[in-house]
Amino acid sequence: MRRRQDPPKTEVQPEPAVEPSPARQDGLALTLVGAAIIVALREWFQLSGALGSVIHHVTAGPVGLLSVLVPIVLVFFAVRLFRDSTRGANRSLVIGTVLLILAITGILHIVLGAQSPLESIESVEAAGGIVGWLVGGGLSYLLSPWGAVPILVLLAIYAILYGSSTSIRQILDRYSAAQPTERREPLGERLRRRRREAIEAEDEPYEEPYEIEEAPDLPAPIATPKRRSKPAPASPSTAVIDPPEAPEPTADTEPESPTVFEQPELSPSLAYELPDMGMLAAGAPHKERSEVNDSVVATLTNLFEEFAVDAQVTGFSRGPTVTQYEVELGPGTKVEKITQLSKNIAYAVASADVRILSPIPGKQAIGIEIPNADRETVVLGDVLRSSVANKQTHPLVVGLGKSVQGNYVVANLSRMPHLLVAGATGSGKSSFINSMITSILMRATPDQVRLILVDPKRVELTGYAGIPHLITPIITNPKKAAEALEWVVEEMDRRYDDLAAFGHRHVDQFNEAVHAGHIQPLPGSEREIKPYPYLVVVVDELADLMLVAPRDVESSIQRITQLARAAGIHLVLATQRPSVDVVTGLIKANVPSRLAFSTSSLADSRVILDQPGAEKLIGQGDALFMPSGASKPIRVQGAWVGESEVEKVVDYVKTKMTPEYREDVTVKAESKKQVDDDIGDDLDILLQAAELVVSTDFGSTSMLQRKLRIGFAKAGRMMDLLESRDIVGPSEGSKAREVLVKPEQLPEVLAMLRGEEPPGGAYESAIDEEPVDGTQVLPAAREAEEYWDEDDDDSEDAWQLTGR
Repeated sequence: MRRRQDPPKTEVQPEPAVEPSPARQDGLALTLVGAAIIVALREWFQLSGALGSVIHHVTAGPVGLLSVLVPIVLVFFAVRLFRDSTRGANRSLVIGTVLLILAITGILHIVLGAQSPLESIESVEAAGGIVGWLVGGGLSYLLSPWGAVPILVLLAIYAILYGSSTSIRQILDRYSAAQPTERREPLGERLRRRRREAIEAEDEPYEEPYEIEEAPDLPAPIATPKRRSKPAPASPSTAVIDPPEAPEPTADTEPESPTVFEQPELSPSLAYELPDMGMLAAGAPHKERSEVNDSVVATLTNLFEEFAVDAQVTGFSRGPTVTQYEVELGPGTKVEKITQLSKNIAYAVASADVRILSPIPGKQAIGIEIPNADRETVVLGDVLRSSVANKQTHPLVVGLGKSVQGNYVVANLSRMPHLLVAGATGSGKSSFINSMITSILMRATPDQVRLILVDPKRVELTGYAGIPHLITPIITNPKKAAEALEWVVEEMDRRYDDLAAFGHRHVDQFNEAVHAGHIQPLPGSEREIKPYPYLVVVVDELADLMLVAPRDVESSIQRITQLARAAGIHLVLATQRPSVDVVTGLIKANVPSRLAFSTSSLADSRVILDQPGAEKLIGQGDALFMPSGASKPIRVQGAWVGESEVEKVVDYVKTKMTPEYREDVTVKAESKKQVDDDIGDDLDILLQAAELVVSTDFGSTSMLQRKLRIGFAKAGRMMDLLESRDIVGPSEGSKAREVLVKPEQLPEVLAMLRGEEPPGGAYESAIDEEPVDGTQVLPAAREAEEYWDEDDDDSEDAWQLTGR
């Protein structure tokens, strides 16, 4: 096959690593131990036989005074050979040791002023040896001793860094993490600065909901000729996604005096100090390249040659879990030739979890993601101490983990604004929930963020009981959880009432005006206006809620996800059963951000991401993150936080402040009116059926099927319940049942079905005059009116009701 002509360049193909046999490895190690013993007897204890002088000249002649360290170096390398048999594991250490010996012996020769070996070999052996004479003497002749010593010192530093596989940037990052400048800032000033910068950041109309740390410039991983590629619109290490700005709600009515209610807000005068980042452990340094990567590159190159595919591996990006190898195609080569080789690639690299990304976003290359044989653990402490996290001052910034390129990734919940998390058991979903909550505890005070934690499984979130950020105790009863979601809807409506009454479009603008003293209670109101904190609702298992009250939960989630962004309310839904009956179409349509961990099937991946990919993840925190507005997900390794670290943070925040719970969050589940047992969970449908039958004066089962969109069995049961309560008459065959209740008696009938006291004359007075206090007299009737408008072309949806 004819290949495209490239400029002549030196082509260096990596050779597959050939490992020595174990017997040769052990023999070489034992030889080094024996040599170390012989040299130690002569140089340390002056115990030697006839060969003593020969041994001394052999060791002290080349390295001079460093001969006393030769036994230690030999034993060290012998231990390395016993523990690690791979050549690549010792190559960098050997090179670093040789460079260090060259630097030290050269310095010794210059400092001690040794003579030439031709003049006095004893003088040379008492200084830096022949090696020191060659290195130090040569540099002194060329640069003078004043210029040679600094060069040799720099060479020694480089030898230490090279031998330990450590970069100067890593050392600086560790020092910055241990000495954060933010700690030296006074607490009050730091809180005011964070609040001010977070409010200013909300004014930007477009910003990505997540950020990836920019990678440093690295040398080319493979010395092969690169093909020309189109310039990328953005930095390859940082993906920028601009989500469309959601329309903000406005009010259709004139501002009224707000109802007096208690806001979920702590007093800002209370002292609270954020936990120290030292409570979170640090992880191991990131590996940028290993011998395994070079071996995989050679394997892929040979594979392309065997199948006659005009393609080259031009580079790779090593992440903590997988490595993404970049493949560029020759002219006239189809992308399908690479994707069709997925099984052959998996066979060649001995891994079943191979994922092909065609193309890599922003690059003219195909990405082949292959799991690392030596996985790295990404710890939450490193993510929160990274530069990309320190740049973000918003209290809702959480640490996600590391990308395939090895860069830290953080996400802002306020930009998402809601998140769906799903994955099979053991895939890392619960670990992400713990990392997210811990991130909020580390970065936000209780007056900035309040939490509602729903844990039907009773095991995942119980460790956070008693933290001051909670607005109610951890909810474990699914029925109470459904009522808590209804309370969140009411809280959202109250916040929008305030925003409309005082002329603001976002809760951040409202809080800024409150802090500045620009908002005062309306005349005649006794309410004390306070800033609103962000409210984050975390549901650890959505499937349990959908089993108990699917209609109520789905309706509440739909309203929250559609309207709650500007009110500062954000929802995080997690489930390990991502089926269509749990993650319904309405929930998916209104939760734009998704985080998919490993799934058991392709169908589950399509439910979460609307595309395949999650079924090929390898588990243990490996995830695909699709933020709002993105067309393709990014692969990240989720951050891990240990139980001991969570306990430290939780114990710390408990000592700083006690929680102030709201008693009305789940009170409905306890003080709900007595409903007859035969009604069960069908009260809402029964109310709509009674309203429909009485208002139309037509008792037909088929009408209930059509209008309420329920099955025949459910419609027949609703009609039987209405008959047992003397609302309709008995069945008359194919004829419609007789309606025994007049429309004027409808409020009393609805109150009876709810288990409430009849309203008496409230209905007659309500139809003659407008309500004064702004309350809705007939909430059930209003729902029926919305239903009747549903078949109209001019019906109003949730966005139109807010004036958008």
